[in-house]
Amino acid sequence: MKNWEFAKIEGNKIRMDRWLTDIMGLVEGGYIYSSLFKHPDKGPKRYELILSMYPQENFRALTRIDVYMDDIPGSTVQSARFLAEQGINILNSVSLNGISETTIIWNIMCELNFAGEGDIIKERFSKLKEAGDPSVSLIRYISIKPANIGRMFRKESEGQVKEEIRHGSPTTFHSGTFDLNVEYGDILDDVEGTEVMVIVDPSSWLVSVVFFKPDTRLIKVNINIPDCPGSINVALEPLAKERINIISIFSKVVISYQMMSLEVVADMKGSSLTLDGLRAMLDSHLSEQNGVFEVVDISSLG
Repeated sequence: MKNWEFAKIEGNKIRMDRWLTDIMGLVEGGYIYSSLFKHPDKGPKRYELILSMYPQENFRALTRIDVYMDDIPGSTVQSARFLAEQGINILNSVSLNGISETTIIWNIMCELNFAGEGDIIKERFSKLKEAGDPSVSLIRYISIKPANIGRMFRKESEGQVKEEIRHGSPTTFHSGTFDLNVEYGDILDDVEGTEVMVIVDPSSWLVSVVFFKPDTRLIKVNINIPDCPGSINVALEPLAKERINIISIFSKVVISYQMMSLEVVADMKGSSLTLDGLRAMLDSHLSEQNGVFEVVDISSLG
């Protein structure tokens, strides 16, 4: 699944598409918690805004639980009851069929009361399962792991690569937009009209908004390539030679074992080529390859 999009800052607001808000559970009138980070001079990123639906103070206590259960009526209710009896506070969650009509996997972001509680809960579940207790008869397996979302707030001594500038107060999500003026207007006072990259992390229910440096030359390249090993390398090799920094890649099969679509977002700051020059260079390079190699489109995102 493609987990990013580009958006233009208008009225110092970031508009988020419906697919993104649906995935992240953003609702009209709901609170968004945020933190603004500054990236080092090296690289294309200038600022990064982390948005979440729960307070950052709780990040270090967040835990991921995956419940594997039978795909039959009553299994989700039984799983929810077991978690409730353990005092687990479920935050965001999503369930999906692992194997149709056999297994359901329920992915949960939750809060535990103290470190090490996950091991106690797994031990408790194992004993009930071994005893054939009917309270867990429809649950097959439970995985409990730290979410590790707090890693983005590491101290510099721990290897942090970006600096937290401000921890924002809760901001109301209104008309599908996040208003930068409310908490960051004094810092982000020169971003009007610029493109930002909005990245979704569905497993953590976080949104990352990346602000690029003014000298960044963002482009998007769409290429059709053969669906075979090595084709992505062949298509992207010229970009590396021209010192074009790839920021993101999205590939998908169009015709199995025949053709793939490759979408690349990159920074041309380190290259002397123009867009037309890049197109001519890629056309020439790809025409020399075996199979379906074709530049579909090259455009600027600036």
